[in-house]
Amino acid sequence: MSDVFRNKVDITLTVNGEEVEARVPAGRHLIDFLRLDLGLTGAHASCEHGVCGACTVKVDGDAVRGCLMLAAQADGAEVWTIEGMSDTGAIRDLQDAFVTRNALQCGFCTPGMLVACEELLTRDALPERDEIRDYLSGNYCRCTGYEAIVDAVEDVAKARRGLT
Repeated sequence: MSDVFRNKVDITLTVNGEEVEARVPAGRHLIDFLRLDLGLTGAHASCEHGVCGACTVKVDGDAVRGCLMLAAQADGAEVWTIEGMSDTGAIRDLQDAFVTRNALQCGFCTPGMLVACEELLTRDALPERDEIRDYLSGNYCRCTGYEAIVDAVEDVAKARRGLT
């Protein structure tokens, strides 16, 4: 076994509003720490190259690919997963719009997609449809064809601005 997995590091971070202390293998990715050690299985490990977006979580307010970040790099950070964002109601309107617009089918990409959509709407309160498509181009969905996802994000953006 490689030393990167034999050597362990102590980390302390805040996950979904709760402080977590753990001793993890130095080479453990953040997504694996969240899923395997904390049981937060909403975000998915898929391509493990940062391409598909299924592992997207928020770290210190920014959407990041959990498969490209080591758990040790999150030491001292504030991490939010789809579970925490759902529990607080922070993305309730997005979740409702995804259901209304049928913007989810198998659901595999949905957690990462929702985290990315929320970040987009935080950065740009009223993005154009092309901006939404461009921003979400790093999140793959093999079921919906994206049109319904873009519709859902557009609906939420307009509703948040009082334009509906």
